[in-house]
Amino acid sequence: MTTTRSLSPDSTGTGSHKQAWTMTLMLVALYMLNWADKAVLGIVAQPLKDEFGFTAAQIGLAGSLFYLTFSLGGFLAGPLNRWMGLRWALVLMAVVWAASMLPMVFAASFAVLIASRCLLGLGEGPNSALANTAAFSWFPEEKRGLPAAAITSGGSIAKIAFAPILAIVTSTFGWRAAFITLAIAALIWVPIWMALWRPGPYGEQRNTANKARQDPATRAANRASLRRTMLTPTFIGGFFAATAMYAIAAMVITWLPSYLEVGLGYSRVTAGSLLAVPSIAAFVCLLSASALIDRAISRGANVRLMRAVIPAIGLVICGLSLIAVPYIGSAVLVVALVSIAYGLGIGILPQLNAVMSMIFPRHQVAGGLGIFLALTSLGPLVAPYVSGLIIDGATNPADGYATAFQTIGVVAVIGAVIALLAVNPVRDRAHAHQ
Repeated sequence: MTTTRSLSPDSTGTGSHKQAWTMTLMLVALYMLNWADKAVLGIVAQPLKDEFGFTAAQIGLAGSLFYLTFSLGGFLAGPLNRWMGLRWALVLMAVVWAASMLPMVFAASFAVLIASRCLLGLGEGPNSALANTAAFSWFPEEKRGLPAAAITSGGSIAKIAFAPILAIVTSTFGWRAAFITLAIAALIWVPIWMALWRPGPYGEQRNTANKARQDPATRAANRASLRRTMLTPTFIGGFFAATAMYAIAAMVITWLPSYLEVGLGYSRVTAGSLLAVPSIAAFVCLLSASALIDRAISRGANVRLMRAVIPAIGLVICGLSLIAVPYIGSAVLVVALVSIAYGLGIGILPQLNAVMSMIFPRHQVAGGLGIFLALTSLGPLVAPYVSGLIIDGATNPADGYATAFQTIGVVAVIGAVIALLAVNPVRDRAHAHQ
């Protein structure tokens, strides 16, 4: 059984608390770009429908196909880490993101929209796994919840900071300007990352790992270990919960601005800006809860209780809140309810990332996390398109959007209950590492 190391970066002599968080904040910035690229489709959905006559189902299909290639891209996290290392793999992804923004600027059509979103999904698929792996290399196991939450909160920060800006840019200069802005931002990040990145003391030792990969017996043992870990109840239970929460996140990004504008009567700029409200709730919940959980575990609290049970209860409350959306008559209360639900539910994601880093051996964290996150992309893959069909088939837009959010709430409750029963990282690490 692999034991949890109690060292901190300060005590290794090879790293520092300041350096650890400098690296983490660079990864947070990358994750912000990741989510801004995703969120832009929701912000420009109405202008695209107005200019090209796209239906809600077509916009939803573009959102879902993004998650198809996003899921496939997740399986590349391990190979990219082996072939290129974290530094160059993340550079490659940022360049691909920038490139994917430009086709719609110069040759807009539904086919180009699909192709560009698919390219973006393929490029963004490995990001979360590699970003968390890079951050985890600077932190011991009991302190990984907060950096994981910081990276996850990059999505919330993007919606708080970037969504209003992109909404204003879209309203003032047109939707093409939003795509150009995101391409430029990704290219600015690259040289800063190249200058600052250093691997941490808790990461994979690449020289040792490269030698081990040349040994066929070692490679076979690694594959067996990976399969064994993926069949543990912790991996399976985490999959159901994370899939549901990522589906909710995709719903919020793809449809909340349109729901606020068309279903609830807000202006386009206000609707785009209100996308930040759930993100503020998520940001506060992510960082505060994760800091408390890390502190509790460092002081001896039960790992399963802190990293699985409590976050899963938050996801149950999230699902129940979304189920209640159709029964709320006030637009302000709908925004408040969706925001609270989103904040409570999303807290499970960084905890599950930290859990996966526990049950996978150190040299398999990038690949294992990549597979986990690729599989959990099934929820975002299906949710936007199915929701688009529900919206198009409803008697009026408000009812369609409300029903779509209610449906995803039921899925969230089911996923949370499965996680409550199944996730136990300490037990399953012992089994997986046999």
